[in-house]
Amino acid sequence: MSDGIEKVRLGETGLEVTTICFGTSSLGDMPGTYGYPVDEERARATLRAIFAGPVNFLDSSRNYGMGRSEERVGQVIEELGGLPPGFVISTKLDRDMETRHFDAARARRSLEESLAALHLDRIQLLHLHDPEHAVDLAEITKKGGAIDELFKMKEEGLVDAVGLAAGRTDIMLPILKDWPFDALINHNRYMLTNRHAEPMLQFAHERGIAFLNAAPYAGGVLAKGTTAHPRYVYQEAADEMLAPVRAIEAICAKHGIPPGAAALQFSMREPRITSTICGVSKPERVTQTLEWASYPIPEAAWDDLMALPFATDDPEATRVYDPG
Repeated sequence: MSDGIEKVRLGETGLEVTTICFGTSSLGDMPGTYGYPVDEERARATLRAIFAGPVNFLDSSRNYGMGRSEERVGQVIEELGGLPPGFVISTKLDRDMETRHFDAARARRSLEESLAALHLDRIQLLHLHDPEHAVDLAEITKKGGAIDELFKMKEEGLVDAVGLAAGRTDIMLPILKDWPFDALINHNRYMLTNRHAEPMLQFAHERGIAFLNAAPYAGGVLAKGTTAHPRYVYQEAADEMLAPVRAIEAICAKHGIPPGAAALQFSMREPRITSTICGVSKPERVTQTLEWASYPIPEAAWDDLMALPFATDDPEATRVYDPG
């Protein structure tokens, strides 16, 4: 244990990570996704708070904010004189954002761009990202394609572990069955309001693949509240969409607990989940996340929360994807 945050082994690798990972997509300034901007100084202050705290796990991507997320992470790593000992960086290979091509050559360029932006010579955990948004899935999955290139990077010692990070489980599962990935990231599909990823979660557990559960707050609404943030999985949300969240808010009010603490601990309580990725966009959210992780929640509250109905459809099926 480290200040109440446990460290666990990442799947069957030699990496040890905390059961909370901080996500940095919003730190790349992505108002199209999150509904608000994040300037460079706020992003740096948030990253300093992450590196100074008990969590040893941070997740970014080549395309978050069109490169700004990794650049800002790298600036703070450089400011600190290098990556702190024992800290694990997770980032992602991304398609060409203009042409959407994602072949082996693009995968190699993506890694080179990440290493330069992060001021690192290796990556501990590197994922192939968002194959559903590439122009041609075959470029990724064919012999000599982007996935083969990812595993080649591992053989070359440029990365310690490799993963698959995406949203659509119908695309992820066949890929996971065909390659020996160490980890996976899925977002918005295993949370209090929705369990769409349950079959994939069980598959990963049986295969020894570390399941990294991103976005436990349904895009922020379970952390900020339906009044302050009436959005659901990165979409403007009508009353019908927010009704399940309001039901959670009512139970949490009854028991005197923050809905964000319940949403976070729902993921952390699941033994098949290795780490929960929580996006943060200001230093106060780093502190709040750590407080929520250990917030006392009575069993009676869990009984009420777990009795609520939940959806199993894909919550992002209606989302209009905006990479900015």
